[in-house]
Amino acid sequence: MSFYKKWSSDSNEQNEKLKKSKDFDETLNSSLQNNIKQIKKTIGDSNDIIIREIKIGKLKDQSVGIIYTDGLVDQTIISNFIMESLMLDMERMDVHISEDIINFLKDYCLTIGDIKDITSFNALYSSILNGDTVILLDGHSKGISTSTRSINGREVSEPVTESVIRGPREAFTETMRTNTALIRRKIKDPNLWVKSRIIGKYTKTDVSIMYINGIANDKVVKEVLTRLDRIDIDGILESGYIEELIQDTTLTPFPTVYNTERPDVIAAELLEGKVAIIVDGTPFVLIVPALFTSFIQAAEDHYQRSDVSSLIRVMRYLGIGIALLGPSFYVAITTFHQEMLPTPMLLSIAAQREGVPFPAIAEALIMEIAFEILREAGLRMPRTIGPAVSIVGTLVIGQAAVEAGVVSAVMVIVVSLTAICSFLFPSYGLSNTFRLLRFPMMGLAAIFGLFGVMIGIIALILHMCSLRSFGVPYMSPFAPFIPSEQKDSILRFPRWALLNRSRLLSPNNKTRGINPLNTKTKGRE
Repeated sequence: MSFYKKWSSDSNEQNEKLKKSKDFDETLNSSLQNNIKQIKKTIGDSNDIIIREIKIGKLKDQSVGIIYTDGLVDQTIISNFIMESLMLDMERMDVHISEDIINFLKDYCLTIGDIKDITSFNALYSSILNGDTVILLDGHSKGISTSTRSINGREVSEPVTESVIRGPREAFTETMRTNTALIRRKIKDPNLWVKSRIIGKYTKTDVSIMYINGIANDKVVKEVLTRLDRIDIDGILESGYIEELIQDTTLTPFPTVYNTERPDVIAAELLEGKVAIIVDGTPFVLIVPALFTSFIQAAEDHYQRSDVSSLIRVMRYLGIGIALLGPSFYVAITTFHQEMLPTPMLLSIAAQREGVPFPAIAEALIMEIAFEILREAGLRMPRTIGPAVSIVGTLVIGQAAVEAGVVSAVMVIVVSLTAICSFLFPSYGLSNTFRLLRFPMMGLAAIFGLFGVMIGIIALILHMCSLRSFGVPYMSPFAPFIPSEQKDSILRFPRWALLNRSRLLSPNNKTRGINPLNTKTKGRE
C-alpha cells in the first residue's frame, strides 16, 4: 500500500510538471534567449536543428534568431531570401528598430511568398519540423514562419501497380503537394476544394481531402472530415492506416475504401462525386465512397472503344467466378458429383488420380498453399531474381509433384487457371479478397459438395449487399438495382450515352453534359 501511495504521489508530481511545462510552451516569450533555451530543451539539443543568431539594422541593436531543420529545407532559399535580406538589405535601408519591425520585415524585406505569424511553441515546432524556417526577434513574443521546404523527392514516374497500354504514364509520388498538383492539372476548376488535417500525435502527418464542390455529396464530405477528426493515434505512416480507421465495417474481407496511384483515376472519381484522401509520404491516394464495381473497372476501360472495354469487363467478371470457385468446383465434382462429368473425362481424371494418396480437398489445399508461398516469395525477393524464382519454382514443383504422384495433372491445371484469373483484377486489394475466400469455399465444397458451394455463394452475396461505404450501398447499382446506371457497370456504353452521374454519389449535380448526337449543329444537313 505504501508503494502504491509513493508511486501515485510521484505520478502526480510528474503530471504537475508536465502541466506547467505545457502551459509554458503555449506562447512565445519576448526574450530571444529564453525562447532559444526552451527550444533546445524541448528538442534535446538535436544537432539537425540549426539555430543561427544575427544582428540586423544599422545600429546592430536588434537580435534575430533563425531556426530551421537541416535536411528538410532548401539552403539556397535561406541564404538568398532570408539571410541576405536581413543582413545586407536591412543594412542599406534607412530603418529604425521599433515595435512594428515584424510587419516591416514581412512587407518590405523578406522576399518569400508564404509567410505566417508564429505565436506559440507548438506552431513553431510544427513549422520547423515540416521544413519551414522560423524567424524570432528579441523583444517580441511573435515570430515569422517562412516557407523554405525542400522539393527534393522522387520524380513523377510510371505507375507500378496499375500499368495501361493506352493512357497517361504518370503516377503519384510521396510528396503531397506534387500529388495535389497532378490532380489540379487534370481538373482546372476553382470548385476543386482541398481541406487539410494533421493526424498523428508524433508523426504530425499532413492529410488532405479533395472534392469538387457542387458535385460531391455534402453529407459524405462532412462524414469524411468527422471520421478523420476522430482519429487519435501515435503516427500515420501510410494511407493504409487511414483506410482501416475510417472504413464502415471492419469484419469483412472486402475493401470498402478504394486506393490508386494514378492521377487520372482520381480525377475521374472526383468528377463522379467522390472524395479523395491524400496522405503525405505515400503515393497511394484513397477514394470514398467505394463501390464493388470500382474494383473491377480499370482506367483503360474509358480510353478504348466501348465494345472492346465491354468485352474486357465481361472477361473480368468471368474471372471472378473462376478465381473464387475453380478449386471448389473441382473438389465438389470429384468428391460428390462424378455423374456430372462426361464418361471419357471422368475416366481420364480417375486414371490420373489413381496413384494420388490424398483426397481431392487435401490435394487442392497443398497446391493452393504452395502457389501462395511461391507468389509471396516472388514479391519479397529482389526484382532481378523474383520473377525467375516464382516461375521456375512453379514449373519445377508442379512437374515434380505430378511425377511423384502427390497431385494430379488436372489439379495443377485448375490451380494455374485460378491463379491467372486472380491477376485479371485492376485492384490488388480485391485480388487478395478472393485469394482469402477461396479456402473457405473449398472447405464447404469438401463437406457439402455443390450444395455447400451454393450456400457459400448465397452467404457471400448477402454479406456484400449488407455492406456500406460512407452510407452508399456497396453493391450499387446492382443492389439496389438502378436501371439508368447499368450503362457503366458490366458493359460500358459509348461516351455519348454516359451523361448522368450516380444519384447516390452526386445528388446535387446529376448531369455530365448534353449528347452531341442529339444537338443540332449549325451547317449540318
